[in-house]
Parts: sequence; structure tokens; C-alpha cells
Amino acid sequence: MSKHIEQPRYSCALGVQQSVIAIQRAVPVVHAGPGCSTKIHGFLGQGEGYAGGSTIPCTNSSEAEIVFGGEGKLRSVINGAFKVIDADLYVVLTGCTSDIVGDDVGQVTREFQDLGKPVVYVETGGFKSNNYVSHDLVIQAIVNQYVDKYAADKNEIIPGLVNVFASVPYQDPYWIGNLQELKRILAGIGLKPNVLFGPESGGVEEWLTVPRAEFNIVVSAWPGLKSAELLRTKYGTPFYQFPYLPVGGMETGRFLREVADFSSVDRAAAEAFIQAEERKFYAHIERTADFMLEFRYGLPRVFYTMLDATYAVGFAKYLLNELGILPAETQYVVDNTPEEYRASIVEQFRNISSRRSAKVEFVEDGGAIQEDIRQNKPKQRALLLGSGWERDLASELSADLLPVSVPVTYRLILNCGYAGYNGGLRLIEDIYDRVLNTYR
Repeated sequence: MSKHIEQPRYSCALGVQQSVIAIQRAVPVVHAGPGCSTKIHGFLGQGEGYAGGSTIPCTNSSEAEIVFGGEGKLRSVINGAFKVIDADLYVVLTGCTSDIVGDDVGQVTREFQDLGKPVVYVETGGFKSNNYVSHDLVIQAIVNQYVDKYAADKNEIIPGLVNVFASVPYQDPYWIGNLQELKRILAGIGLKPNVLFGPESGGVEEWLTVPRAEFNIVVSAWPGLKSAELLRTKYGTPFYQFPYLPVGGMETGRFLREVADFSSVDRAAAEAFIQAEERKFYAHIERTADFMLEFRYGLPRVFYTMLDATYAVGFAKYLLNELGILPAETQYVVDNTPEEYRASIVEQFRNISSRRSAKVEFVEDGGAIQEDIRQNKPKQRALLLGSGWERDLASELSADLLPVSVPVTYRLILNCGYAGYNGGLRLIEDIYDRVLNTYR
């Protein structure tokens, strides 16, 4: 049974085109109807990567392809992409029309693979799933169809090398900054992180070292887990999961210590790095003591998360345990979390701290979330951690809004991120910048 969702927070499966353009010198080739790719780019937004936005090759399937099949046109577009766009990897993605009609996209793609072309394909018809799910499908397709074929010395492990599966590019507006900080702190304890996406990655050459990792790290409630499980099955690579975004001193320290225990790094050297980072982090926090005391009656006292599971848990722990902002009775997770992962997320919210807990609701409908908050209007100044959709609600409640999830309509994001030590400091700046802006 279909349902209407007001104010969507994620894309259909084809939205994974944004994950492809996040790989340096990678190009999505879309086999879908006209407009699909453009709408996804407009929704998930900022930045076009190497060949994103209006550069993306697309078959623009029309009535003729639906009636007679679109394999010939797809073959022509792939061939044209090779001639016109200089790239290291081409990823063919399907839309609803081609998947419904039943075009054999795999066979068309294999024709080019047999010629030695760097091309893979994924079935991403929009009706099949969302872009959180298809993000894993793209990773698996690249591993199965490209990495496994071209990677050298797959059985020779590189000590300290780890593949990091964290932010879903563009679906997480702060993905670049988060991956930069995760790479920095993991390198700080002695590891060699592959982040695979974004400017901190080595592009396709880095992907070819994926099988040689000592282990894999999943920093996520659930996206990325399927990929880590595939690599464990295919190459015997173990993985460690930290089920939410580590933000600030406490959780980042916990994350790094657990990773160090899982790995072969020098534990004493790793601990020295962690303690040095914590000293710097808390030195900045201490400098805010006078501000926090002076403005204590004008600061947010309660927060609401309307975020995906990875962000919601990470932000809730940080805001409560390090900034002293209390969670509202109900928090909202908006990423259509698969049933198999929900119990652990509920448990995380039940134990945000030793003294506080919160109820969590898994709701995809932004309109329903906002109506629920209106009916249980906060009695204290509130902080809304949501998206651009919450702008009017924040105004109505005289609340402070920090847009964290898509669509982020009211700010430009370059390398801002909220992971780690630096991300925790940036989050404080961004929250209280909005608070102070309300004083006249």
C-alpha cells in the first residue's frame, strides 16, 4: 500500500548517483527518464563533483524506449560517455522506467567490461529502495565488478590499512568535513584510513586497495554494514562498528580507544594522541564557561532530533552529556531504518546517559513530526536539529534551528563537519551562533 510522505528527508534509490560523483573522477551513467537525475541533484544539493549535475550522461528514456526497449540507447550513451568524459570509473544506474520494462542493463554493461572498460552497473530503480540502501549496492557493485577484477596482491594485507564506511555523500550534507576529521583522528592513532569518497580519498586507485585492509570500520547505525559484511565474506576482512557519529570529547575518545583495541596499533601512542586531543578540546570548552553562565537563561534547554539514526544518536549523546541540553521526551529518526536495526537504536536512546533516556519514533513524514511537536509544544527554549523544512516551525515556536539533514536550504557547506573533536567544537559554534543572533 502506498503512502503520502510530506517533506521528504531522503531520495529514491537513484539518489545514489551522488555517491558516485563523490568518488574522484567517477561518472554516473543514468538509464532513466528525463528529469529524474536533475531532481535528485536539486534535492540532495550542493556541489557537482567531477561530472555531476547537468554533466551526468543520461538516456532520457521516453515512450519509444518504454515500448521497444532502451538497451540500444543505453549502449549508445555509454559509448558516448567514454568518448566525451575522461574518467577513471563509469557507473551505470537504472531508473524506474528501465527496471519496469526489464532492459538487460547487465548484459549491455558486460559488453564494455569484456573490452576492458572501467564500467560497472547497479539496478537502482527508484521504487526498489532509497539512497541509503543503494549506497551499499553501489559499493558492492564496484567491489564485485571492478575491484575484484583489477586489484593487485589482494591477499597481501597492508598493516594498519582500514576502509572507513561512514557518511553517505550528499545525503549527509556534512560528509566531506566528517570524512576529513575521521581520517585525521584515525591517522592520529596510527592507522592508514581509506575513506573512499571525497577530496581526502585517492580515488579509484584507493578503491583498488580495499581488499588489502587489515580491517574495516563502519561509523554508522546501519548504512555501510552490508558492504562491510560483503568484504568479510569475500576477503575475510573483519570489521568494527561504531553505531553513531562520534561527536566531541567523550564519544570520540570512546571511538578511538575501541578502534585501537580492535587493531594492532601501538596502544600507548594511540592513547597519547587521544589525551592530547582531549586537552585541546576541553581547553576550548573551559573558555566558554563565563558565556554559558552569563547566558544560561537564554540558551536552549531542550532539543529535538529529526535526523537519520547515525546523527540522531551521536548528537543526542553529545548535547546531553557535554553541553547539558536535555532531550525532549520524543526524538525522531527519519531514514526509514530497516526493522532489523531499530531495536539497537531504541536501546541507544534509552541509555543516552546514566540518568536520562528518550523515546524514539521512526517517522518518515516530516509533516507528522512537526504536528506532533506542535501538539506537545516545548515549555522551554528549544533547539531543533532538522532540515530546511523546519524553518517555519522554529519561527512558530521561537526555537533555534540548526539544519543538519537534507534539504539544507539556508546555508552553504564547504568542508564543515560535526564528527570528532573538531566537529564537536564546530557544533557548539553553530548552535550558539544562532542563539546569539536572536539577541537585539
